[in-house]
Amino acid sequence: GHTVWLGSRSVEKGQLAQEKLNTLLQSNSVRFVQLDVTNTNSIKEAVNTIGNRLDVLINNAGIGHMDKVPLQKASIVSLDMVRECFETNFFGMVQTTQAFIPILSKSELPVIVNVTTDMASISKQAEPGSFLHVTAYNTSKSAANAFTVALAHDLVNFKINAVTPGYTSTKLNSFSGPKSTADAAALIVKYALLDKDGPTSKFFDENGERPW
Repeated sequence: GHTVWLGSRSVEKGQLAQEKLNTLLQSNSVRFVQLDVTNTNSIKEAVNTIGNRLDVLINNAGIGHMDKVPLQKASIVSLDMVRECFETNFFGMVQTTQAFIPILSKSELPVIVNVTTDMASISKQAEPGSFLHVTAYNTSKSAANAFTVALAHDLVNFKINAVTPGYTSTKLNSFSGPKSTADAAALIVKYALLDKDGPTSKFFDENGERPW
């Protein structure tokens, strides 16, 4: 099995999650590392703490301002809100991924999973009748999807995909989603544990491949 490094900006919350998971799993396979994806020093310290090899990186940090959906219309959304979403969802993801590439490269089969959203699919959002055009959040995640594609074509020995777990009950949406975090995690883990013949440069949801 895998040793799992659980990254959290909050030390208190991260350590609590670590304890809960180890109790649930009846093991000590989950370890905690403090990680703020918007802070380069925090990222470097996390890489040093983990050591010289990592098999899988799951980028799941995100901010959405989903409590301010009416203020995220494209014609009125504030640049401050856009910048805040991009800082975590795009720039934070890019700099975290780049920092971990050297130790991922030491794995026999390195895998990167970028957790995204249904609403980041530009093809779907362009369809007549589409909704939830949550500008700051969606565009930052669409940019992250574009980076996923570019990175997969750059690192051809890696398996790099974007996965949307669907409408999951998390703090991001004030715990309004119908899907449990356990079900969402199971889908993400499916694409974290790919073999050498697994896909890369793809966008997946619970039904399979999704259009970019």
